[in-house]
Amino acid sequence: MKPVILGVAGLRLLPEERALFLAHRPRGIILFSRNIENPTQLAELVADLRAALPAGALLMVDQEGGRVARLKPPHWPELPPASNLKTQDEAYAHGLALGTMVRQAGFDVAAAPVLDLYYERETEVIGDRAISANARTVAALGGKLAAGILAAGVIPVMKHIPGHGRARVDSHIALPRVPEANLTADFFPFAINRDLPWAMTAHILYEAYDPDLPATLSKTIIERVIRGEIGFKGTLISDDLAMQALSGTPADRATAALAAGCDIALYCPGDMAGNCAILEAVHAP
Repeated sequence: MKPVILGVAGLRLLPEERALFLAHRPRGIILFSRNIENPTQLAELVADLRAALPAGALLMVDQEGGRVARLKPPHWPELPPASNLKTQDEAYAHGLALGTMVRQAGFDVAAAPVLDLYYERETEVIGDRAISANARTVAALGGKLAAGILAAGVIPVMKHIPGHGRARVDSHIALPRVPEANLTADFFPFAINRDLPWAMTAHILYEAYDPDLPATLSKTIIERVIRGEIGFKGTLISDDLAMQALSGTPADRATAALAAGCDIALYCPGDMAGNCAILEAVHAP
């Protein structure tokens, strides 16, 4: 399988998407609100995807609770934002409910928990997605949330390593720059939870660590910070490579992320041109 997880265009798998996945064998597919209408439609799409993907491929969904939810009422229960969680029991219950919902809908991977710290006055792209401004609280409750997801049989993805909370702009639309040199607090929740199976990178330029490249594309940050100082040894997946924090073609971005040390390149829009270019550029390990 090629180390790529891709989006698809709509509510049904297109013939050209099926042919592409059969030919190039991506690691998995991620679904968004544009792909999910109701349980019956979703079950049909999941079955079609399973038939087109290689054995062992993964289906992923970006589901946290609060404003980041692709499985929504009235068909699926509404979960609160992570900022509502105050105790470890609440965090575990949240993770178990999230994981159970995701698993029953046919997914293997949930892009949660968020282990970024809350910083007042910084961009609201994180905002109430953050558990707390306190690093120890984020570490403890985030770990329990991930444990609940795992207990439901789903792979959690802690994000956005090594820390997105200080970003002053939204990485969906521009490249955030973090000038601070002391990021010990931001790294702490990830370090405490370093044994979780998956983590997602941040499209942020940490000027004190690499003045030229954002974490997703920085071999220095991945090797020295994420794998080194934080000590994460699991599967490292990029954040969505279509975000405007990055430049270059989809294929350029995917190959650069993998060369820097990401294990999986994530490309979410579902456009055929981007999907084709990435799958043609990336080789199976």
